[in-house]
Amino acid sequence: MADLFTPDEEEMLSRETAPLADRLRPQSLGEIVGQDHLLKGDGPLARMTRNKQLSSIILWGPPGVGKTTIARLLADIGDYQFRQISAIFSGVAELRKLFDEAKQWRGAGKPMLLFVDEIHRFNRAQQDSFLPHMESGLITLIGATTENPSFELNPALLSRAQVLTLKRLDEAGLEQLLQRAETAQGALPLTPEARNMLINMADGDGRFILSLAEEIYVAGEGEKITPEDLPQILQRRAPLYDKGQEGHYNLISALHKAIRGSDVDAALYWLARMLAGGEDPLFLARRLVRMASEDIGLADPQALIICNGAKQAYQFLGSPEGELALAQATAYLATAPKSNAIYKAFKEASAEAKRSGSLMPPPHAMNAPTKLMKEQGYGDGYIYDHDTPEGFAGLDYFPPELPRQNFYRPPERGFEREINKRLAYWQQRRKTL
Repeated sequence: MADLFTPDEEEMLSRETAPLADRLRPQSLGEIVGQDHLLKGDGPLARMTRNKQLSSIILWGPPGVGKTTIARLLADIGDYQFRQISAIFSGVAELRKLFDEAKQWRGAGKPMLLFVDEIHRFNRAQQDSFLPHMESGLITLIGATTENPSFELNPALLSRAQVLTLKRLDEAGLEQLLQRAETAQGALPLTPEARNMLINMADGDGRFILSLAEEIYVAGEGEKITPEDLPQILQRRAPLYDKGQEGHYNLISALHKAIRGSDVDAALYWLARMLAGGEDPLFLARRLVRMASEDIGLADPQALIICNGAKQAYQFLGSPEGELALAQATAYLATAPKSNAIYKAFKEASAEAKRSGSLMPPPHAMNAPTKLMKEQGYGDGYIYDHDTPEGFAGLDYFPPELPRQNFYRPPERGFEREINKRLAYWQQRRKTL
């Protein structure tokens, strides 16, 4: 049976039916959006381009910012033989075939540029298999990852490759991509407000905003689309957030530090981001309880009660109603006076307890429930504080071999101002007793 299309016709048909993001894929490094720190001036990729000499690199950045496109275009710089694999679908057998193929191309005088997408998915042994071939110059490796290479890639591999960080696309970059789409397919039927909403929905992902634009071209007949119409046409994805990876630690760190820094609005934002990303609300509740002791302590003794109450409220109500209790606790912690005096005091006390070993309490601090224990001096010298006029006998409860220590040093903030007055009074009374 005769072919329906000639090769040229098939290629043209493929381009016409390809997704918009593929049809608008940059054809030169100069068309890459949002990565000027790498591609312009004295940026590392700009230098490699000028010198026409590539070194192995790891491209680290969020989805949809141009990692695959950059790798493809770099292959054209030095006339490399380009090969692309995904660590999700490839194993050791395929890598061996690629290394054998690279040897053949080297014999023909053409080096191989091997692009490995999602390189962090390879295990340690698979990552190590690249090392001898990178050192010998058999391959130039370009790895792409959305995860922090420090956590996911072997140190030996990182020492042989330069890590380049790609940035999340900002509003200007996303707008530039929309303009390219409009040059190719005509004006998007959006009100200015809906256009801004579309940019926010893309969450810094260039590929995703072009996919959204393509859906709008399909649906946008008639009146211009408004912000009220847009959610019905498009399914908005959750903000980029992986509970098991670096994003999890970055966001919980931002929440904790915003609370510690008394930035209530930022704290509520990070709480909302994590909830929107699917974080376990009880994980957040546990962190809030921890912050109540670690960062507020006795500067506001109610903080721990509020946070425990928020945890119980969430367990009782569930989502979404219970999330408001977590927001209340977050706002309370952020606006409370801050003190880590208890945190520091317990840390110092723990260190001293480990250093001083098994010292016995002073006799007056020990009970004497038996006659033998009384004969051995247990309880000698004890004064029942409530029997004194001021309810304070001033006894020293440290081991006799250990001089008095001062672990707890509360600041002059919140309720700890009052505690400071009490501590000063008791210290003075001990001197006079």
